Amino acid sequence: MRLAEFESERAPDWVRLQEALARAGGRPERLGPDGVRELGALYRRAAADLAYARRRFPGDPVVARLEALAMAGRGAVYGQATRSGSLWAFLSRGYWRRLAERPVLILVAWLLLLAPAAGGAAWAAADPGAALGLVPGRLQAAADPPPEGRDYDAATGAAFSAQVMVNNIQVTLTAFAGGILAGAGTVLALVFNGLILGVVGGLAFGAGNGTAFLRLLSSHGPLELSCIAVGGIAGLRVGWAIIAPGPGPRGPAVVSEARNAVELALGTVPWLVVCGLLEGFATGPDLPVEVQLAIGWALFALFWGLVLWRGRTATAAG
Repeated sequence: MRLAEFESERAPDWVRLQEALARAGGRPERLGPDGVRELGALYRRAAADLAYARRRFPGDPVVARLEALAMAGRGAVYGQATRSGSLWAFLSRGYWRRLAERPVLILVAWLLLLAPAAGGAAWAAADPGAALGLVPGRLQAAADPPPEGRDYDAATGAAFSAQVMVNNIQVTLTAFAGGILAGAGTVLALVFNGLILGVVGGLAFGAGNGTAFLRLLSSHGPLELSCIAVGGIAGLRVGWAIIAPGPGPRGPAVVSEARNAVELALGTVPWLVVCGLLEGFATGPDLPVEVQLAIGWALFALFWGLVLWRGRTATAAG
């Protein structure tokens, strides 16, 4: 395409974009829903035209015109929110909406965790010797915890808490990263962690240490499993975009879902920190097991209550 043909064909959209930016005056919401959607479409076309002009007509004034137009369009479409405002908006609402917008994947992730856990518990009850062989060495002590629970001094508790935080983050990010294998890695991570949990619990109850097992996990376990499920949801989103990208090209669909999944993974980190603190300081004999159970299920209810409340717009759309 020659320069004159390019300008003749594309210039009307450039003019429409300039007019939309002028009407918006730095506040795209003034354009209304349809106007905002049109603004986004016009900006994307201008950005594509800029890429084409840079390649075909380098040095021509049309490139400078499109650069200015694309820069103004980007500022209007994506805005210039402050970092603190963006962070607070994300933590208070954006994270919960992102999590709630795929309710089917929430159900799938929990099934991939809990079904193997139930199977592992049944296996441990039926054949404890074989089941114990599946448990990694570092977790075998959890299958036979001391009846009084762990009792750490402040320094040991702080060190253990930090170790648990790192481990929880690794498990959650492993479930998230498994999405790049078309979701197979995510499924494997969820199933394996659920199976290990069920086996360890079944062995502990079978050995008469059920109360000690509850003391070991009850204050942080429900929230920790929720965080692992969220990591799984993030990975499943990426995996599903690879398998079924929708009507558009696979590449952009995967990139879009990967961004959403990263938001989920990062937004879960503060809750994993809470899990680590509880495991380091609320699993000993100082608290009655009933109190520990109440803490754990209260945090579980708070987390998923926020999904329902703060993510209600996305839930309705889903």
